[in-house]
Amino acid sequence: MIEFDGIQFNDLISQRIRQALEEHDASLSEIDDAQLDAKVTKSVFMAAVAKVNSLPFFPKVADFTEVALLEKCDPSVLTRGGFSPICVDEYRIIVAVANPWSPAADEYISMHFPDLEMVKIVTLTSEVSRAVETLSGNVGPSQDELESIEVEDTGEEIKDFDVTKDYDEPMAQLIATIMARAVKQRASDIHFKVEKESFYYSFRLDGDLGRKTEIPMKLKDRLDAFLLNLMKLPAEIRHTTPGISGRFTISYFRRPIDIRYERHRTYRGYHITMRLLDKGHLNVAMGKGSLAFDDQTMLAIDKVMKIPAGIIVMSGPTGSGKSTTLNAILREMNTPDVNILTLENPVEDEIPGVTHCDLKNPGEFKPMIASFMRSDPDIILMGEVRDIESAELAIEAAVTGHKVLTTIHTPRASQIIERFEQLGIERWKIAQTLKAACAQRLIKTLCPYCKIEVEGVSEKDRMIYGLDESWATQTVYEHPADGCQECNQTGYSGRTAILEIIPITPKVSDMLSKGEITPYELELRIQEEGKLPNLRNNGLKLLREGKTDLAAISKMIDMSTDD
Repeated sequence: MIEFDGIQFNDLISQRIRQALEEHDASLSEIDDAQLDAKVTKSVFMAAVAKVNSLPFFPKVADFTEVALLEKCDPSVLTRGGFSPICVDEYRIIVAVANPWSPAADEYISMHFPDLEMVKIVTLTSEVSRAVETLSGNVGPSQDELESIEVEDTGEEIKDFDVTKDYDEPMAQLIATIMARAVKQRASDIHFKVEKESFYYSFRLDGDLGRKTEIPMKLKDRLDAFLLNLMKLPAEIRHTTPGISGRFTISYFRRPIDIRYERHRTYRGYHITMRLLDKGHLNVAMGKGSLAFDDQTMLAIDKVMKIPAGIIVMSGPTGSGKSTTLNAILREMNTPDVNILTLENPVEDEIPGVTHCDLKNPGEFKPMIASFMRSDPDIILMGEVRDIESAELAIEAAVTGHKVLTTIHTPRASQIIERFEQLGIERWKIAQTLKAACAQRLIKTLCPYCKIEVEGVSEKDRMIYGLDESWATQTVYEHPADGCQECNQTGYSGRTAILEIIPITPKVSDMLSKGEITPYELELRIQEEGKLPNLRNNGLKLLREGKTDLAAISKMIDMSTDD
């Protein structure tokens, strides 16, 4: 049974799709259904779906959709059903579908457009979403409207802020427009910054901050107060508290999206960072999407998941996908015979069958963990180890026979042990309870439409990055400076995760406890053996396969060597 891009096909349909794919590329016969999502592009897969149904395939339809036609439809039904009307004439209505076997489009169109013949075309699920998103249509208030805002006006309280609605009040419209654009562009964060002579916002897309968009300086206090009002916090708090943390929810075409808010005072005003937790686009299935690891990495992850008790730590900088990977591991471990409890701030991905606990403030951490230990857990997920208290509680849970998953901020997997020591944990305790030290990065992938082929890595780059002479003739790819329309002129399209895993076996644990080997020496030994994934080798593998370039790799990984 094939599951691809969020759509599950039964055995008969899966077999027909496989036949069409193998006619296109005979080598696909050697991979199983579970690997298709990682090995086949969405366009190739959906072209096979279209061929099986004798329908035309159009990978790009959103830009040609008639907005007036969409306005007659319920966007939530279109999104849920995976279809979108594209255009209409006197006799026919053309409808793009992501799953031709689904009756959703037939039922909806026959009810709302009974006099028209429906003509189906096949497109990508993402194109259906893009088409529906054109309904947002709000372009924001004009500059004159923004300038006319009375800064003393505090506005009304808003619970779930609908960012696809049109507002008469310009400030509400401005915030709604910014947030709707961020969701539409799949931004991970929105930044608002006040500098000496400018006030602006920018989005973080695929790990990079984008261009700055100016806002009139006089609105900085009004915007600040409006966002605090969304969280039901008094505006006066900004003058008395150096750092403010909060959260609220926005509604995007009736889809709730959690916003994690962080504000701190700066010399000229403030800096606000809002993390968008869009659960509708989370792809946390291990081995698929951004977590489509290679076979070697998947085998190492499988071994880690079989560990009966102990601590599994995922490290990496903010935004490296640590929590996403741990949630994917939890999904794999989530069986009826285990009791899984999580303590997060905030809860990012709700998993059916897992008990998620939301940490409201740091003071709740210790009593919550103490309560966890009395709740008969098998597996505990702690959002992050950040101080001696959380580190000790993780150790205690592991010693008493629990499997503990958590994250920590360190550049390399081997530095996890040193970080625990810095927090005040003795080396022997760490060595006895830590079972796997992992490090993760998200590497930008090249846009398949505009990437540039290059014959060999230059001598200068080979010296800088410690690459051997085989790279002098290795065909690699680079991103063009100006990109193309498909990748929003960036040269990149999405990101993929790479992992480094250091297992702490009983023998290694004993050596670490006795001081016979340092964590760094352990890392070097594992690299020399070449049996386990590490960040450098996985990054170079992506480069060799033409999926990324040296610029993207060197930005996220320390490529220096000891040579």
